[in-house]
Amino acid sequence: MKIQNEFSQNAKAYNNFNVIQTKVAEELICTITDKPASIFDIGCGRGGMYKSISWPLKKFVGIDFAKGMIELHPQEKNIELYVKDFNDAACFQNLKTYTFERIVSASALQWADDLDKTFQHIATLNTPVTFAIFTSGTFKTLHETASIPPLLRSTEEVIRLSKKYFNAEYKVLKYTLEFASVRDMFRYMKKSGVGGARNILSYKQMKSLMKNYPFNYLEYEILIIHEDAKGS
Repeated sequence: MKIQNEFSQNAKAYNNFNVIQTKVAEELICTITDKPASIFDIGCGRGGMYKSISWPLKKFVGIDFAKGMIELHPQEKNIELYVKDFNDAACFQNLKTYTFERIVSASALQWADDLDKTFQHIATLNTPVTFAIFTSGTFKTLHETASIPPLLRSTEEVIRLSKKYFNAEYKVLKYTLEFASVRDMFRYMKKSGVGGARNILSYKQMKSLMKNYPFNYLEYEILIIHEDAKGS
C-alpha cells in the first residue's frame, strides 16, 4: 500500500470549498488507465468526476441523493442522472439492466450507513471499481483536540470490508490543507462537505476548540480502491 503526501498551502483554497474533492477526483482519473467508455458514478455530485475525464464516453450514469447537486451536474446526451440514495438496495437492483465498464465513486462512500451492504450491492453489478473513501485519519488532530472519536471508518476496516467483494489494489492519500487562520479553517470545514464536526459539538465546545486547536491546517486521509479491468 503506497503512502502519498501532498500539501496544499495558503488560504486561497478557502474560496474553493471543493479543493480536496477535486484533487481526489483527479487522482481517481489518473488511476484509471483502461479509459472505459461507459461509467457509473456513485455520489456524482455536481460532476467532479465527469469533468475530470479526458477520454470519450459513450455512456455516463450518475446518482446522488441530493437533487440540488444533480441539477448542477453537466448535462449531455450521453449522461443519465438520477436522484437516488446508494444506501437503498433497490437503487442497484434497477441498475442491473445497464452494462458498465467501470464503477467509480469519489468522496461519497464514507457516508454509507452500512458499507458492507453497500459493497455487496455494488459487487452484484459485476463491474471493476475505482473508489476514493475518506477514512478516520481525516481531521485526526481536530478530533484528538476535541476529545471526540473519529467520525469515519478506519482505513483498515474499509480494506477489510472491500476485500470481501473486490480483488483490488489499495493506496492511501494524505493531504494537508493550510489556512491563513483557524477561523478560516473552520469555515472551510463547515462548507466543504467532507464532514467536520458534523454538529456534534455545542457552541461552547466549538469555541473552545477554535481557541485551542494547535495548527492552521486540516489533515485528510483517503483510501483509493482500484480493480483492474476484467481480462486485463
